[in-house]
Amino acid sequence: MTWVIRAIAGDLIGQEITIDRDMLVGRHQSADMVLQSAEISRKHATFLLREQALWVQDLSSSNGTFVNNERLEVAEVMLKEGDIVQFASLKFSVLAPLKVLEDTVASISATPTPVVETLVQPSEAVAVSETAQTEVPVSTVAQQMNEQGMPELTQRHEGVELSRDGMPQHVAVPKPAPIPEGVDLTSVKPDPVPMPVEQPISHVALEKEQQKNASVGLMSVIAIVILAILAWLFFK
Repeated sequence: MTWVIRAIAGDLIGQEITIDRDMLVGRHQSADMVLQSAEISRKHATFLLREQALWVQDLSSSNGTFVNNERLEVAEVMLKEGDIVQFASLKFSVLAPLKVLEDTVASISATPTPVVETLVQPSEAVAVSETAQTEVPVSTVAQQMNEQGMPELTQRHEGVELSRDGMPQHVAVPKPAPIPEGVDLTSVKPDPVPMPVEQPISHVALEKEQQKNASVGLMSVIAIVILAILAWLFFK
C-alpha cells in the first residue's frame, strides 16, 4: 500500500510526498526524504511499511520526532489518516492511502453511464415531411432564359442562305436576351481592384543600410578632422 503525507508547515508547505517503501528522513544527502534545515539531524527518523500500515521511528534525533504534538518516547508509532507528524518544526499531515483512492476511482468508473435517447415528437416529424414536400427547386438564370424562348444553336442555323464563299446571307443581328423577372442586377459586384502591396524591408537589408550610413558618417568625420589639421598647419 502506498501512503502520502503533505507538508503543512515550513518551506515545503503544500508539497506531497509518496511513501511506498521504507524511507530515511534527515538532513544528509543520502536520506530518502531530505529536509534542508539546521534543526533536522543528519539521520532524523524513518518511515516503515509493515503489513500495509505506516509506522514512524525516531533515530535519536537532537530535536525529536512528534506525532500529534507528542514527542516519541517509544521506538516507533503506527500512523493513521489525519495524524500530524512533526520533525523539529516541520509538520506533515498523513493522507489516505493511495490504494483506497484507486479503489474509489475504479468503482466510479465501473458504474455504467445512463444512455439518454432523443425521441422525435410526431408533430416534429409531420412538420419536417411537409417542409420537404413544399420545397421548390430554384432554376438558374440560363434555365430561365431557355424557358422564355431562347433558340438553340442548331435551330439558329436552319434556313440561313449561304453565298458561294460559304458566308451567311440576310442574317439579322439578334437582339439581346431579355432579363428574367426577379433577377437583381445590383447584386452583381464588380471584381475587386488589386491594391499594391509594399514589400517589407528585410532585417538584413536594414542592417546593411545602417552600416553603410555609419561608414559614410565616419569617413566624413575623418575627412573633416584631416582638413582641420591641414588648415591648422597651413596657417600656423
